[in-house]
Formats: sequence, C-alpha cells, structure tokens
Amino acid sequence: MQKNFREEFFKFKTKLLNEEHFALARYSDGEMYILQNKELVLDNGLIQIGNEKQGGVYQPADFKHFDPKEHGFYQQKLIESLQYKQHNYYKGISCSCCVGKDNFDWQVELAGGDDESLTWANIWVNGNYPQFIYQILPIFYSRDCVFVGHEKANLDKLPFFVKDFRVGYNAMINDYDKINEKWISENDIQNHVFLFSASTFSNLAIFELFREFPNNSYIDIGTCLTPMMGMPTERGYLQAFWGYRGGPDIQKICIWN
Repeated sequence: MQKNFREEFFKFKTKLLNEEHFALARYSDGEMYILQNKELVLDNGLIQIGNEKQGGVYQPADFKHFDPKEHGFYQQKLIESLQYKQHNYYKGISCSCCVGKDNFDWQVELAGGDDESLTWANIWVNGNYPQFIYQILPIFYSRDCVFVGHEKANLDKLPFFVKDFRVGYNAMINDYDKINEKWISENDIQNHVFLFSASTFSNLAIFELFREFPNNSYIDIGTCLTPMMGMPTERGYLQAFWGYRGGPDIQKICIWN
C-alpha cells in the first residue's frame, strides 16, 4: 500500500478530534532488533546490536537490555502484539528510508502484510513533530489523559493528566507485571486517552489494554513531550525544534517503501 507521511498524521488527528477510540503502538528500530531476536543494549551512550557496538545519543533513562537467551517470553509477546489485528489497532513500523528496504520488508512480512493497520513508527516525529506540538498537544487539554511512563518524569507542566502509572529502567523486562488492567476495570474507565512514554513496555501494554478495554485510546508518544517533563532531550528532532536551530531531522518527511 502507498502511504503518505502527512496524511497518516492527520488521520490520527481526526480520530482524536472525533473522540474515536484507537490504539497506536510504535515499533522503532530498537523494537525491530528485538523482533529480529538480536541482543540489544542501550546504556550510557553505547548502543550494542548483536556483537556490534556504536555510540549514540541515549541517556540513562533510555537504558534497555534485551538478551535473547533470557528474555524470549517478552520477544514473543512483542511479535504477538505486532501480528494482532483489531479494528482501530495500529502498528507503526520503521520505514525504509530510516532502516533500509530489507528491514522494512521484513517487518511488513512479520506483521502479516501491508494493510491499513500499519503506519510509521515516526508518525509524531521528524517532519511531523512541529504539527504534533501545534495540533495534537492542544487536543489533550480537552480530554482526560492518563500517563504511563518513566518514574522520573515530572508532569507539573501537563495538567491534562488525571492519572499516572510509572515504570523504571528496562520496563519491558522489569515492569511487565505493571500493565494495569485492574484500575480500568474496577473504575469503569472509558473515553480516556492513555499516553505512553515507556519504550518497548508501551507496545506490550497498548496491545493488552486495547484488546481488553477498547473504549479508550492508547497512544505511544515516545519522547515527544520529554522537554516538558524534565527528561532528556538529546534526540535530534527535539534539539532541532526546541533549540530553534532546525536541521535535517525536523525537516525529514519519511517515505513508506
């Protein structure tokens, strides 16, 4: 299928404006490597993929370690979440212009083929990020939002959150049992917007929660709001926008295939 980076963005904006319930889990390159069952380490600026090590912009809050020999259960859950089909359940994958055509095709095949349920992992960032701030963020102020993210995030500047759930480092492994279905069921929570900023934990939680409680929206916003939470802002698109310096990250219009 042919997809347009801007059109996909406005599709999700329209759903939010219309209070149409949906889920959006984003499988960025880190999730792609886990899906490929490669050991992944993000630690103090070091990225290790399999046996290859390289430098990066990751900070302590980004710490992640997936070991195929120890964490097979979580990898299988991640595959299950990518392959799952449900009306208005969307999965953002890494596009060919960011991870290469071979990796893109591999993700599409694992997901069961290209269809409307697949979109960009980068849907909120790069060239779409200014519109996220100007057009998506204001919508949250008219909704009851729930934050799911890092224990060190400060929400004082984001008054639209009515509830928050916190996870720590390497949450996919260490905090898997914190996927909180009990609060939703016991309080009959409906018409809320759950915003996730919890790395790969977000994928697993969004999958399980939307499957059981489809009368809310569950959206992976990644690092989009970290400058307002006192969290690291080393990502290129954040520095380009909030540092008022522009650059290729904030101008990048991702292509699909």
